[in-house]
Amino acid sequence: MIYRFRVILDTEEDVFRDIEIEQDASLEQFHNVITQSFGFDGTEMASFYISDDQWNQGEEISLFDMSEGSQSTRLMNETSLIDVAHEASPKLLYIYDFLSMWTFMIELAEIAEYENGMEYPNIMFVHGQIPDQAPNKEFVADESDQYADESSEEFMDPDEYDDLGFDENWN
Repeated sequence: MIYRFRVILDTEEDVFRDIEIEQDASLEQFHNVITQSFGFDGTEMASFYISDDQWNQGEEISLFDMSEGSQSTRLMNETSLIDVAHEASPKLLYIYDFLSMWTFMIELAEIAEYENGMEYPNIMFVHGQIPDQAPNKEFVADESDQYADESSEEFMDPDEYDDLGFDENWN
């Protein structure tokens, strides 16, 4: 089967690509198609995140294993599209270049049959030009975040760091 995705850059202007790819392709293959279709060189770190209907970020699937110790993360080259995207869970988030934070919303639009003579992956439709730099993101603390409230006992004013007794010459 063929998955047809709409990959939307999270920006004010409409910038998206419609991509067809085999359902058993790896997320690394999908990552390569996305980067090429948007004109990136593909050399930056990237991750997919399983998402719910409200585009909340879920489990990370990384390009490289950057985990420490026994806490391993799923890798793109070991995860196929059918494992993370299907009719019951059609949305993914994709972050490319963690310094610039290019953010994409990906939605499975259709599951189709193979077409004879068609090569996959296939970029079906291109709309909009990618801006020169990633759109600025405003990160807001979760309301349940105990550190977000300055009146919290856990909150520390940066001016009070001198009282912590750090040794300036520790190394």
